[in-house]
Amino acid sequence: MQSFALSLLADHQFYIQDEAADGDLSDSWDDAATARLLAIAPGTIGIGTVRNTEVPVTIEIHEQEPAADFAASDQIVEATLMVASGPLVVAGCPDYLPDAKRIALAPGVYRVRVSYGGLDTVSEDGLDGNDRYRVQVWPGSASDVRIVKQRM
Repeated sequence: MQSFALSLLADHQFYIQDEAADGDLSDSWDDAATARLLAIAPGTIGIGTVRNTEVPVTIEIHEQEPAADFAASDQIVEATLMVASGPLVVAGCPDYLPDAKRIALAPGVYRVRVSYGGLDTVSEDGLDGNDRYRVQVWPGSASDVRIVKQRM
């Protein structure tokens, strides 16, 4: 497993995408996507955050589906990411794409599990909190978005 600890400037979202994808999520944030904190577009997954400041993000690249450890998360959502070219780009919403983090990833179909923690720790002004975002990626098959655990 490869693991990357990042701090990303989120404007209520950050995203992962195939480098060749256009990353346009503007039509993807409908009511269902907003409720699950995850939007999808071809080659791109937008991950919603509860703050619009820097947030801690861990990206994990696995060779197979990782073991479930759902107790530590408030919400968990899985989706499919089609990587046509690689590498995987990880960026905060306002980031300049050429400067964004890149992770070597072969072209293929991947499952992505996003685990959201500390969602209820955010201050009233939305600037401080202990929210955290863990993104696990592994080779898989195309499947619908699946809510594994819903925030109450």
